[in-house]
Amino acid sequence: MIQTGLMLLSAALALSAMASCSQDDHVPAPAQTYVLVHGAWQAPYVWDEVRDQLVSKGHKVMLVELPGHGSDKTAPHLLSLDVYRDKVIESITSAGGPVILVGHSMGGMVVTHVAEKVPASIRKLIYIGAFVPTSGQALVEIADPGSQLGPNLVQSADQLTLDVKNEKLTDLFIPDGSQAAKDKVIAQYRAEPAIPFTNKVTVTSGAFGSVEKAYIKTLRDIVISPALQDQMIAAAGIKAVYEVNAGHSPFLSQPAAVADLFLKLGM
Repeated sequence: MIQTGLMLLSAALALSAMASCSQDDHVPAPAQTYVLVHGAWQAPYVWDEVRDQLVSKGHKVMLVELPGHGSDKTAPHLLSLDVYRDKVIESITSAGGPVILVGHSMGGMVVTHVAEKVPASIRKLIYIGAFVPTSGQALVEIADPGSQLGPNLVQSADQLTLDVKNEKLTDLFIPDGSQAAKDKVIAQYRAEPAIPFTNKVTVTSGAFGSVEKAYIKTLRDIVISPALQDQMIAAAGIKAVYEVNAGHSPFLSQPAAVADLFLKLGM
């Protein structure tokens, strides 16, 4: 009887140890640092709800304000894609370790430029409804027959900025958002610096090519069409592709869905 009791006790301890190991297998993923880069005609405010959800899960989020956007008053003639790149690199450097770098729309040009310069500082590169240039390509050289943006742009007399026709702004950027989100886009709107659109990005397989990448397609986008998104994904060889059934600004219209995708990609 004593021997049987000892055997049962030993078996119970073994099962307890196995259960403990199983629980350890499901510990939360380590905290990540996300660096979020907005697109043209927008500013860091677009990420506010996504940031709040990521922070609530224990992650760190850094919102980059590109020069000439938001509250930054840098004159348009002083801006370039290099200036944007260096601003993002400042944020990455201050993070103190590899980050998950996210770019939207024109911000895709910026994060590509960044990834070529500091690939070792990027744990993962995420594009969301964003441009992905091939080497030697400028944004103005990326043709998109499916986009409705071009006919609704107005260039300034000095050719230093581009405006979106006021009556088309929310139809283009957030047709699927709440009225409150649309009002925010209108209130925060600024003309877009034009020079960075003409700056070319050079990428190499050893630098940009070494960074792990993912793309989140915006399926109802009329600024960067899904067809162009597919073309850029294929050209860049991006294998991790996800979708959100939204227009051009899903972080405003569907922030929870975007935050969930960022969390999934950050694991």
